Amino acid sequence: MFAVIKTGGKQYRVVEDQVLKVEGVEGEPGTIVQIGEVIMLGGDKPEIGKPTISGASVAVEIVEHGRGRKVIAFKKRRRKNSRRKRGHRQDFVLIRISEILTGGAKPTKGPKPKPEPKAKPAKSEAEDDAA
Repeated sequence: MFAVIKTGGKQYRVVEDQVLKVEGVEGEPGTIVQIGEVIMLGGDKPEIGKPTISGASVAVEIVEHGRGRKVIAFKKRRRKNSRRKRGHRQDFVLIRISEILTGGAKPTKGPKPKPEPKAKPAKSEAEDDAA
């Protein structure tokens, strides 16, 4: 099952456990937030909203907040000794789609646990003497 949601002025096609960068989602990292603007639900019986589907929502987990790469806006008017250089970095929120809900249901899944970091193998004394 997939859903088409609208957030930050853009539309996204999402499925469960998908990770994507969006704008316009408020919250702290590690929290579950519901996005209520579901435009379409797909699957066995597709459902299209007019303009949105009532009772449908998408539960997302906020993974982190960040800023995109720098975009340079450079304008020059030739032979006029006129130029302007401006830089901009857009804020984004990295989210993970927890579940797609219908019928006014509440989220049942919590945040996904962080994976444990892998332990580095200990060096033996023979390797230390060789180095």
